[in-house]
Amino acid sequence: MKIKGILGLAGLALGAALMTAAPSQAKVYKWITFKPEGAGDAQAVSTKWLVKEFAKRTGGKDQIQVFWGGSVAKTKEIPDALASGVGDFGDIITPYFPDRFPLNNAVGFFIPQPNSTLQIGKLMEKWYAEDPQFQQEMEKQGIHVFGFRPLEDYGLLCSKPVHDIKDMKGLRIRSYGFAYPALIKAMGATPVTISTAEAYEALQRHIIDCTPIGPALARGWKYDEVAKYYIEIPFGASFGHLLAMNLDSYKAMSPDLQKIVDQLGKDYLIKYNDLLTQDEKRVRQEWKGKLGVTVIPFPKKEMAEIVKDPGIQSVRKEWMAKASSAGLSQDQIDQVVKSLQF
Repeated sequence: MKIKGILGLAGLALGAALMTAAPSQAKVYKWITFKPEGAGDAQAVSTKWLVKEFAKRTGGKDQIQVFWGGSVAKTKEIPDALASGVGDFGDIITPYFPDRFPLNNAVGFFIPQPNSTLQIGKLMEKWYAEDPQFQQEMEKQGIHVFGFRPLEDYGLLCSKPVHDIKDMKGLRIRSYGFAYPALIKAMGATPVTISTAEAYEALQRHIIDCTPIGPALARGWKYDEVAKYYIEIPFGASFGHLLAMNLDSYKAMSPDLQKIVDQLGKDYLIKYNDLLTQDEKRVRQEWKGKLGVTVIPFPKKEMAEIVKDPGIQSVRKEWMAKASSAGLSQDQIDQVVKSLQF
């Protein structure tokens, strides 16, 4: 009995000691993502960089554990999972939620547009700094945005050569979102709604002739195995992913830790862009060599004429109306539109 009593007291003492020590122990935040851990692309590599930098900048006091490959939440579940606190950090594929996040989908209504990956990221940072409605749109749903991951400059990967607008007539082109259906029609082609995962087989079986995509993503999805012509049609960079947090998790952080997170988001954009640039250079070299993909330039002046199409302009006006309903002033709307004008 005495031994049991001593052990019981020792257990209580140990529990008290652990409770006392808890505040000084590292806090582990949960990052939920759709990306597979083994993906060697810029998105996965830069996520790992961010996690290491977070631990480094907090002196090991706080850390992030990544739950890869949709193991906690699938792609379209991530916003709700973050908002409910299932995860603390995560990446949201913004174009999948155009009606839910209209302000944060501005770029998706303006294709083509003239900005590169880095320029789009910087524009998003500018809008967040100057127009509080962008962050407010997310915070209303329990999410805080701290960084941006634009996609690369897009062209068209096709199974047949395309040199100018005349060659577009009658082509079947993968379409999604708001801008692409109108743009594809304006180019004289037929939009076909097909998911990213289905596009490989669709190209292989000639269900579609082309898909909008950038070199790095085309290699990542291996579309360039079945489509051997990349058309440098100037769509501009696509957006992209929001780097986000559960709003309560962010608010619970000390001001110093919040500053680390917000600065890390800005530094992430530079790191990610560098990695993406390296990926694209590598892919283009592989295209010249063993993969045998032919790169074809497309007349930019033809795209400038296409943008005047009423269907394309209607899509842009649709975003302006959504932005006004979300609280942006006409001056704020005009500044965004000016930044994205082709």
